[in-house]
Amino acid sequence: MQQRTHLPPLQARRKGLARRVHRLGARLALAGALVAAAGCGGKRAAPPPAGGLPEVAVVTVQPAQVALTQELPGRTSPYRIAEVRARVSGIVQRRLFTEGADVKAGQRLFQLDAAPYQAALDSARAQLARAEASAASARLQDERTAALVEAKAVSRQERDDALAARKAADADVAAARAAVQSARINLGYTDVTSPLTGRIGRAAVTEGAYAQQAQATLLATVQQLDPIYVDVTQSSAELARLRGELAAGRLSRAGGGARVKLVLEDGTEYAQAGALQFSDVTVDPGTGSVALRALFPNPKGELLPGMFVRARVEEGVEPQALTVPQSAVQRDARARATVFVVAAGDQIEAREVRLGRTVGASWVVAAGLAPGERVVVEGLQKIRPGAKVRPVAAPALAAVP
Repeated sequence: MQQRTHLPPLQARRKGLARRVHRLGARLALAGALVAAAGCGGKRAAPPPAGGLPEVAVVTVQPAQVALTQELPGRTSPYRIAEVRARVSGIVQRRLFTEGADVKAGQRLFQLDAAPYQAALDSARAQLARAEASAASARLQDERTAALVEAKAVSRQERDDALAARKAADADVAAARAAVQSARINLGYTDVTSPLTGRIGRAAVTEGAYAQQAQATLLATVQQLDPIYVDVTQSSAELARLRGELAAGRLSRAGGGARVKLVLEDGTEYAQAGALQFSDVTVDPGTGSVALRALFPNPKGELLPGMFVRARVEEGVEPQALTVPQSAVQRDARARATVFVVAAGDQIEAREVRLGRTVGASWVVAAGLAPGERVVVEGLQKIRPGAKVRPVAAPALAAVP
């Protein structure tokens, strides 16, 4: 009888596990083949880049003329403002305007009680008539004494007295006429008019209120809003730096004067451009800043006094500025600005740069780049210093700034 060979239990279990793994591998291979066959009619996988090099978009930096601006905070203020006050005392009888409306220069705003001033004018006129009558009598007396003194009929003293009386009467007439003029002016002040064309605010008094000349009672305020001022502040150190750059020739003044644009509180840009009027000659010791004033047209009344705005002031023109898009600038652990440059042999080089100010969506590069160098603007996540790349132009960014 042939003797059977019995395997140890552990070896039997290992052999069964190997057969099961072999069958599972065969099934997976068959499934992969079926999936590949089903995808033959679908979209093919994209071929790898030529030579296996990553593709990056670059811009070639070239010197260009750039207008440099600075954004400064400021507030609007009226072009002209007039406080309408009482110039004579009296009861306010009527208000002749609509609060918040536009008024013209010379337009009647209030009517004060004119009766006392009309009576004063009538009295002054009566005094003038009396003075003119006295002057006429004195003149006739003077003429008679002049004729009699030649005939030795009156003394020289009487002649001198008649002449003095005539001059005194003429002076009384002049004083009476001045009194009439003063009374007429006071009567005219009872019609309170607007001193300028602009927009009037709320009335400070109502009908029946007593306006006093001595205290110059405020009745209303009129403001001219077209054009309108924008008052901004600039650091004295920044102003000194700007003047130094202009004197050294690194910047040139923009033609036609410094233009200013406004950004409103909601972030929108005001449609009308303004012009810088003047820079104050005194530095505020508390803030170390200098006041600037710009003038803006305001035909639609969109700008109101007291609004907070940001003014973009043209400081000058840099004729040979190098700019790079802001998306191309990276910051290292020390917050230093760096860009990736495609150097000779299409190799990536990390370059530390010194940045100036922003112009639109670009940085002005003060140092670290030379004209003609290629700066990477897209594909930064695929590169590292020393790696080779395949650079392509970025036409959408080449026109920046």
